[in-house]
Amino acid sequence: MSLHAIILAAGRGTRMNSALPKVLHTVGGRPMLDHVLDLAQASGAQCHLVLGHGAEVVQQWLRKREGASPSIAEQTEQLGTAHAVAQALPGIADDALVVVLYGDVPLIPPQTLAGLVDAAEAGLALVTVKLANPTGYGRILRSFGRVFGIVEENDASPQQKAIDEINTGLLAAPAGSLKRWIAQVRNENAKGEFYLTDVVALAVAEGVEVRTVEALDAEAVEGVNDRLQLARAERFFQKQQANQLMRAGVQFADPLRFDLRGTLSTGRDVFIDVGVVVEGQVSLGDGVRIGAYTVLRNVSLGANTEVLSHCVLEGLDAGEACRIGPFSRVRPDSHFDDEVHIGNFVEVKKGRLGKATKAGHLAYVGDARVGSDVNISAGVITCNYDGANKHETVIGDGAFIGTDTQLVAPVTIGDRAFIAAGSTITQTAPPDQLTICRARGQKTVPGWKRPMKKK
Repeated sequence: MSLHAIILAAGRGTRMNSALPKVLHTVGGRPMLDHVLDLAQASGAQCHLVLGHGAEVVQQWLRKREGASPSIAEQTEQLGTAHAVAQALPGIADDALVVVLYGDVPLIPPQTLAGLVDAAEAGLALVTVKLANPTGYGRILRSFGRVFGIVEENDASPQQKAIDEINTGLLAAPAGSLKRWIAQVRNENAKGEFYLTDVVALAVAEGVEVRTVEALDAEAVEGVNDRLQLARAERFFQKQQANQLMRAGVQFADPLRFDLRGTLSTGRDVFIDVGVVVEGQVSLGDGVRIGAYTVLRNVSLGANTEVLSHCVLEGLDAGEACRIGPFSRVRPDSHFDDEVHIGNFVEVKKGRLGKATKAGHLAYVGDARVGSDVNISAGVITCNYDGANKHETVIGDGAFIGTDTQLVAPVTIGDRAFIAAGSTITQTAPPDQLTICRARGQKTVPGWKRPMKKK
C-alpha cells in the first residue's frame, strides 16, 4: 500500500492565547508542524495538511519551508476530528494506507509511527499510552483484552474514567475503510462534534480487529494545547537531544540547562557548560570547550578551541586551539586560523584573522583581512563604514596595532608595521616601520558632503 499522512492543523488553539497559529509555535527552535512534516515525510508518506484557523499564515510559512509541500485541505468549520479527516480523504485512493497525525503532537518517535503503520495491516491501529492521571483523555475500552471502543472524557461513566489506558489520537487504517466508517460517524455526544474515535466501534461492528501500539513515553505523544504543555514539550525535546549527545561523548555541566535549536555534530571529549544555546548548524571538534551562557549559531570550531563564557558567535569558521572570550561577539562571514585569540568585549564582523593573531580586549575588527601573529591592542577600531558603504582594512603579518588606534578603511598596514598608540591611520603604513598619526588640533571642513550609497 502507498502511505498517506493526514495531519490535522485546523484548531484555533485558544488556550495558547496567541495571534500565532498553534502549530507554528516552536519546539527546539522549529515550528511543531515542521517536526510532524519531517516525521511523516521521512517515513515515505505523502502528506495532506488540514488547515482552518490561521490557514493563510501557515501557508505563508509552508512556502518558505524546504522540502516537499503537502497538499492542503481546508476545514472552514471546526466540527470535530472525523470531520477534519474527511476533508482530506477525497484525494487519497481507497487502496492506500492512511495515518492520522496532529500538528500539535510534534515529538512522536519514528519507531512509534513505524509500529503504527505495521499494525494497521490488520485493518485499524491506534497508539495508546497508560497514564497515572488520565483526566481529559479518551479511554480505551476493552473486553477480554480486545479493543471495542473509545469513550471521550465528557461522555465517560465513573467506571470508564477509572481506566488508565488512553487514546493518543494517532490512528492508521486503509483509506477505503476509513472513508466508509467516517461517513457513518454521528455527532450525538456532549460536544456535538464528529469524533474520529467513533470509527473504532464501527470497525469492531464489521468484525475488523483493532490493534494497539503502546507508546513507552507519554511525553513523546502528548499534544500541546497551552504554554505549559509547550514548555514541557520543549524540555522533553532538549532532554532527548542532550542524552543523544552524551552517548556520543559530550560532557555537560548540567544537561538540563542546554538548548539545541538546530543540528550539532561533535568530536570526542567536548565539554559544554550551563546555559549554552546552539542554533543552526554547529560543528565542534575534539576537545572543544564551550563556556557558560554562550550562543553558537552556524559555527564550526576546530579541535581544542575554547570559548569562554557569555560569547555570541555567529557564522564563524575557526581553526584549532583558538581562544575566544569571555564576552566576545563574532558576526557572520568570519574566519579564524589556528591559535587565534580574541578576548573580552572584542567584536569581529566579516573578519579573516591569521594564525596566532590576538585581539585581547575592547576592539572592533570589521571587514578586515588580518595576517598571522598580529597584535591588536585595546581600543582599536577598523572604521569600515563611511555612512553609506563598507570598506576593507588589510593588516599584514606580524603587525602591531597600538592602543586606541583607528584604521580608517580602505587602508593597508604592511607586514611587521608598528602603529603607535592613539593614531588615526588613513593611508598605507609601510612594512617594518613605525607609523604615528596623532591629532594636533580640531578643525571643521567647510563644504563637506555626506557620502551617498553606490547605485
